[in-house]
Amino acid sequence: MKSRILLIEDEPGLVLTLKDRLAQESYTVEAVSDGEAGLARATKELYDLIILDVMLPSKNGFDVCRDLRQRGIATPILMLTARGQVVDKVLGLKLGADDYLSKPFEMIELQARMEALLRRAPALAKSSQEIYQFGDIRVDFLSAEVTRNGRKLELAAREFQLLRYFIEHRGIALSRDKLLDEVWGYNATPSTRTVDVHVAWLRQKIEPNPSHPQFLLTVHRLGYKFIGS
Repeated sequence: MKSRILLIEDEPGLVLTLKDRLAQESYTVEAVSDGEAGLARATKELYDLIILDVMLPSKNGFDVCRDLRQRGIATPILMLTARGQVVDKVLGLKLGADDYLSKPFEMIELQARMEALLRRAPALAKSSQEIYQFGDIRVDFLSAEVTRNGRKLELAAREFQLLRYFIEHRGIALSRDKLLDEVWGYNATPSTRTVDVHVAWLRQKIEPNPSHPQFLLTVHRLGYKFIGS
């Protein structure tokens, strides 16, 4: 199946070039030219990867990235920065981008970064079409909403991403390093404590008794395993 790419870029020449070259590599590319339209499209439809320019009309790429993550959209984001300044790259990563590429760039490097992100991407095609339920928790992957007995739970974007990854890999013991790499991305600060803290927060929201978890279990000296119904 072709990977579906959303390109949010306002330079017509670059859009034309990328759509043509990526189509040759069997990608399906849809393009929008401003931030507001990109945010709306990425929120309502499912994509395997988002290529997001920083400098955009109506809403800049940083704001689009932040808003997507706040809404629980975990689609990998590759940001394009015009100046290549370190501050732009750092800000993008802190807001939830998975990788960045400075303009001008070579197509071969763009494709390599895209392939790396797509390999790490969660299995959205399957999970986003389902409602998954365990205990009294109901997870709607399409709307990125989690409820308990019909009442909405307020999960941060990273908490939702972590929960989704656990559900997609239920029954599998996952190391802290694996979770850091797959949920936070390789640019994350390499601290396993980050995983422990987020798991603790998640348990407070989804476990009947967080002190004695029944769904999100600790695997001694390794990490965690999700056991759902």
